[in-house]
Amino acid sequence: MTTRSPARPVMGIFWMFVTGLCFIMVTALVKTMGPRLPAGEAAFLRYAIGLVFVLPSLGAIRAAGLTKRQWGLFGVRGISHAGGVALWFYAMVRIPIADVTALNYMAPIYVTVGAALFLGERLAFRRIVAVFAGLIGALIILRPGFREIGSGHLAMLLVALVFAGSYLVAKVMADEVKPGIVVAMLSIFVTIGLAPLALANWITPTLHELAMLAGVACFATAGHYTMTMAFSVAPVTVTQPVTFLQLVWATLLGVVWFHEAIDIWVIVGGFVVLGSVVFITWREAMLNRRVTPDALATKG
Repeated sequence: MTTRSPARPVMGIFWMFVTGLCFIMVTALVKTMGPRLPAGEAAFLRYAIGLVFVLPSLGAIRAAGLTKRQWGLFGVRGISHAGGVALWFYAMVRIPIADVTALNYMAPIYVTVGAALFLGERLAFRRIVAVFAGLIGALIILRPGFREIGSGHLAMLLVALVFAGSYLVAKVMADEVKPGIVVAMLSIFVTIGLAPLALANWITPTLHELAMLAGVACFATAGHYTMTMAFSVAPVTVTQPVTFLQLVWATLLGVVWFHEAIDIWVIVGGFVVLGSVVFITWREAMLNRRVTPDALATKG
């Protein structure tokens, strides 16, 4: 009989705060690196370098005795996720950081709809309201007809959709194998999926670019680790609202470091989208249901 560790909300908030800073550093490094390297190559190098963190899991993967079906699901998830990561790299160097961060919050909304369509979860009225609120938030951010919608914005809408599908598969696989194997298999298959994109238009990276991408891999890995730490010591209803700060950090970073103008409508729309995610999370927790959305799970 196992005993569940007591909740420590302050530590949960602290770890989620650190998680937000790690993921913002990922954003800052990719943005600073610029568009010289093709998006597919930059994403491939980030994951290839990050494979060093997967090496300890190879023994566990061999011992897991994965079925043909599980290998197939891991493969489909990894290849599709690879496309999403490449699109994220593409968008990051073409539109303001705040836009990328705000639109990234759409993934949990897509997850909610996908869970109802493909996993048989009940789409209650409160979820429907939250989904529509999220879509309204996206429209506030994009404001079609009132601002130019660039290819980066369209890429981010696809990114959120692809990541949602990826994490629906992860939810299924997490019930069958250990979480560490799920993460390791994603890294392996994403690297494989990105390799053709990288080789199709290869540009030899400089040592500076390799160092930047190594930093991206380190901060992304650290962010996923601290996020796991946050979820292990506090309920999602405590840690989820802290994700609001990511939009604040992204906006400040864009203004101070990249000299991007503040777009108040992007901020408003981002809060509407994330507010709908927090509402779904809170309601599901009140009903003692398993929470599907995870606003932070959309980071590469």
